[in-house]
Amino acid sequence: MAYEPVIGVEVHAQLRTQTKLFCGCPTLFGLPPNTQVCPVCLGLPGSLPVLNQRAVEMAVRTGLALNCELTLASQFSRKNYFYPDLPKGYQISQYDLPICGPGWLEISVKGKTKRVRITRAHLEEDAGKSVHEEGAEGSHVDLNRTGTPLLEIVTEPDLHSSDEVDAYLKALRDLLVYLDVCDGNMEQGSFRCEPNISLRPQGQEKLGTKVELKNINSFRFAKDALEYEMSRQAELLSDGGVVVQETRQWDVQKGQTAVMRSKEGAHDYRYFPDPDLLPVTLDSEWIEELRATIPELPSTRLQRFTQEYELSEYDATILTDSKGVADYFEACVKFFPHPKTVSNWVTGELLRELNAAGTSAEDSPVSPERLAELLQLVDAGTVSLKGARELFPELYASEIAPEQLVKDKGMVQVSDEGQLSGIIEDVLANHSAQVDQYRGGKEAVLGFLVGQVMKASKGTANPGKVNELLRQALTS
Repeated sequence: MAYEPVIGVEVHAQLRTQTKLFCGCPTLFGLPPNTQVCPVCLGLPGSLPVLNQRAVEMAVRTGLALNCELTLASQFSRKNYFYPDLPKGYQISQYDLPICGPGWLEISVKGKTKRVRITRAHLEEDAGKSVHEEGAEGSHVDLNRTGTPLLEIVTEPDLHSSDEVDAYLKALRDLLVYLDVCDGNMEQGSFRCEPNISLRPQGQEKLGTKVELKNINSFRFAKDALEYEMSRQAELLSDGGVVVQETRQWDVQKGQTAVMRSKEGAHDYRYFPDPDLLPVTLDSEWIEELRATIPELPSTRLQRFTQEYELSEYDATILTDSKGVADYFEACVKFFPHPKTVSNWVTGELLRELNAAGTSAEDSPVSPERLAELLQLVDAGTVSLKGARELFPELYASEIAPEQLVKDKGMVQVSDEGQLSGIIEDVLANHSAQVDQYRGGKEAVLGFLVGQVMKASKGTANPGKVNELLRQALTS
């Protein structure tokens, strides 16, 4: 029997606030365990939470960008469960009144546009982290992350393949980074996804039993885990088995999912309104002020790049995948108004060096101005395209001006007709047989003669000028 996968996705995005959701502890990553905590995030008796306004602003801006209906009076609830990394014994989250209600995000999959419905986006605090050290007895708990502000974004079950999930996750991550509400760092856990997947026979409307895949922090792992889970569930159903509602984790080493626990329902968490926090009331005027701060988003920018700069959708997609790269491209075009050429260099030479160094475009040692200076030298014939590409790694690794670097490396192209004519005369005199072949109709010999001139000039001759002068000399 053929089965159709039905997938909804929950994403936990860590908001880029300097302090936690309900206290003044910093949200810095990588500090010594249990050093960024206080009585509030540890839930000590008598401590009271105070809501971080910046987190609310970021949630509202995200909701607006996701076309969500904002809840003018939302509230926080206590989600009760008992894990070692949850010091209070409950998590402060939002349940029946989330700050962002229904919305949608459009994605592109294999050239087709699909609208993914957003069920809700709500604020909640993060839990701590259980640490399982190799060879150590027992486990440890690091509570630095406890209380860090998260925005949980939940979709309807609108996705039907791992490719669609991949496109959705990348589109959502790009949007959050463009908004500057999340850094999107999956390795550090700033952007974690939990797909919920079920299978149903093709043509059937009723949903199957869903399985949650927990805390996946890589696009590739998400695809691999979904593909495995589709295969596992299909095989189970085909053999007459029953899919159990449960939470599973992705084992990277084994390439398979494994059971973590049975899946809880909302009633298992015994939600009730948090008595220590007032409802969050949004003002319409304030919402409009925040709406005005929303930048041009990735999908809109991609469309503009294809129209304004006449770039292919492929090139525009690479450029707009990162706000920093898109900003860099546009800054460079202001100095060198040839978008296609700039696009080729940014997506080629620049990204190659940035990726090798693990550096973002914002921190590139080659500024847009310096790249534009190099391209101007190529355009003016001062240095060849090949020479400029060879020089780029050195330009990236130094602060030397492009023009000076070209001179220092002896790569200034010779375009002076008088100087080139002397070299061409010597080459033609020394290769009379090839000259006769060319004049006899064998035009392919011209390439050989150009090569000889370039060799004689030690690569400094302007190839375009050499071609022009050689043809003149051979026909005179």
